[in-house]
Amino acid sequence: MDEMRRIGIALFPRVEELDAIGPWEVLAYWTRNFPGDGWEVFTFSADGAPVECAKGLTVAAHHARDTMPALDVLLHPGGQGTRPQLTDAEHLAWLRAQRDRVPLLTSVCTGSLVYAAAGLLRGRPATTHWGSLERLAELDPTIEVRREARFVDDGDLITSAGVSAGIDMALHLVVRLAGEERARAVRRGIQYDPEPPV
Repeated sequence: MDEMRRIGIALFPRVEELDAIGPWEVLAYWTRNFPGDGWEVFTFSADGAPVECAKGLTVAAHHARDTMPALDVLLHPGGQGTRPQLTDAEHLAWLRAQRDRVPLLTSVCTGSLVYAAAGLLRGRPATTHWGSLERLAELDPTIEVRREARFVDDGDLITSAGVSAGIDMALHLVVRLAGEERARAVRRGIQYDPEPPV
């Protein structure tokens, strides 16, 4: 029996690089250095092909969306590529189906806009990139928009603010899934201790 639990990071054209790669660094460091925890992380795209990100980086996917292993956690990044997803009926329907199958949905930056468009944030607290807070409220006025939050944990759904906030959200995810001690080890391992120069 396969007891491995899985985190899938969605990739799509014009995804914001750090939205996906920041959490990947945190989660891959954790799962590769502490395999006994029983988790793995992988990336996937709609057809399994590589994607060109928002700033020109091309990233390969490990799986295609329809043939990847079952997920325990879905991470939906943001970026300019989320804009067409807001009206992509197929993608929104796929997300609604994941809500029924995946225990924990997470997002970075404008990934939460896509969740909102799919109706997944109705009546719930959430956040997004500071530049898209109004858009989040417009997409679903029932959302309790947390404007100052770095991330919002609402049980089976976690949203985070923009870009680098995905690193903080991913560390919080490690706390939830493996405990504070493990998250501290990961944070030290990736030497994440921000001291901005300005």
